[in-house]
Order: sequence, then structure tokens, then C-alpha cells
Amino acid sequence: MRLKFHKKTSAKQINRLTKKIRIRKTVKGTAERPRLCVFRSGRHIYAQVIDDSVGRTLVEASSLGIDGKSGKPLAEEVGQLVAKKALAKQINAVVFDRNGFVYHGRIKALADGARAGGLSF
Repeated sequence: MRLKFHKKTSAKQINRLTKKIRIRKTVKGTAERPRLCVFRSGRHIYAQVIDDSVGRTLVEASSLGIDGKSGKPLAEEVGQLVAKKALAKQINAVVFDRNGFVYHGRIKALADGARAGGLSF
């Protein structure tokens, strides 16, 4: 299947989106184990816990309201925040969706923070 992108889409972004599609073929969130999806922009990082069987976001957290930190410490704090919110809704286990990003740096820091907060994946 050939994907169609806008002509201004960079090759780096096309590669990430292609990986994202490949990952999503196997990573599915259920009611028992929802999907922890991560998105990283240049400045912020976002995390959502999603139940794909009904197509609903159960928990979300982002770095938008957190001041004074940046980089990996900020991502780790977002991971702990999403874990805290998920545990409050009795969600203990998730599947991790890195969303096409390399499991390194801020993505890994968010995953480590979520594990430290009590989520298992």
C-alpha cells in the first residue's frame, strides 16, 4: 500500500508515520490492557491511555501545565502523572505505543516514569 502525503511533508516525518502504521497493526488497546500512546513535539510531550475497542481516551497527561523543567525530567514527570491518573481509574496494565518514535531519550524517560508510577507494561 502506497501512502499519500502532502508534498511539504519531510522524509523524516514520512518514515515516522510509516513506522506508526506498522506498529499499530499489532499494538491494540483493550478494556483490560489499554494502549499508552505517546506523542512528542519539539517542546512538549503528551501521553494518552486509549481503549481501542470503543475508541475512547481514558486518561491523558501532557507537559503543557508543567513549568520549570524540560527534556527528560519533564517527560519522566509526565509519565508519573499519567500513571497516577490511570491508577486512580483502576488501570494497572497497559501496552506501550511509541507512535513511530525511537525508544530513546524523552520517550524512554516517559516510559520509565510511568513504570515508576505503578503502571506495568
